[in-house]
Amino acid sequence: MNRQIAGGGVTEAQWSASPWLQTLPVGSPAASFGTARRLVVVSPHPDDEVLACGGLMALAHQKGLGLVVVSVTDGEACYPDHPAWTPERLRAARAAELDEALRCLGLASAERLSWHIDDGAVTASETWIAEQLADVLQADDLVLAPWRFDGHPDHEAVARACVQACATRGAALKEYPVWGWHWLDPQVAPTAWVPATRYVLDDAIVARKRDAIRQFVSQTGAVEGLDCDPILPATVLQRFERNYEVLIG
Repeated sequence: MNRQIAGGGVTEAQWSASPWLQTLPVGSPAASFGTARRLVVVSPHPDDEVLACGGLMALAHQKGLGLVVVSVTDGEACYPDHPAWTPERLRAARAAELDEALRCLGLASAERLSWHIDDGAVTASETWIAEQLADVLQADDLVLAPWRFDGHPDHEAVARACVQACATRGAALKEYPVWGWHWLDPQVAPTAWVPATRYVLDDAIVARKRDAIRQFVSQTGAVEGLDCDPILPATVLQRFERNYEVLIG
């Protein structure tokens, strides 16, 4: 498979036309949480967690689960060498954007951990991340991690670290695709994402999630001084504004 994160990627129309996606088993969010007492969401960059599973995070909170949000990097390297959007400015901006996004989801009280690993260099810290996460985890946690073949090196390193930490602590693990939606051929998805489950979100949660996504203005391009293509153009955002979310595992 060609796992390049470039160009327009697979369109939302192509995904919408996928018989596999439209007939994917629908799971109850409550059933997905099982006997977990906490939901621990591990994100390579501040926005991945909201894009991929913000709705499920809000539902977990409504069900009374504790919530821990782990930001592995500060996402400071998304616009290399940009004169206005320096790494220092992006660190501060993206942290504030995540604050606002979580507030939109009703998750302002979530426990937050920020590990400040260099954006784009997570692989070098993979062992450290696994050890740190193992110290955080409890056996009755449910961990949501990036898909281990998501196509972005940071995402895949975080996923491998989560697999190791969950094995160490006996915690349950499910994976969420982010960039997989961009490059994966929908015809290959039935064999690449196994087992996958679709979790339907009610209208209120969808509205809150879409509002949360709009807070990532440095990524969507809704800021002054960003004279390059944004990381999250409308064609990418469409994949995360659906009325459902997909988890693997």
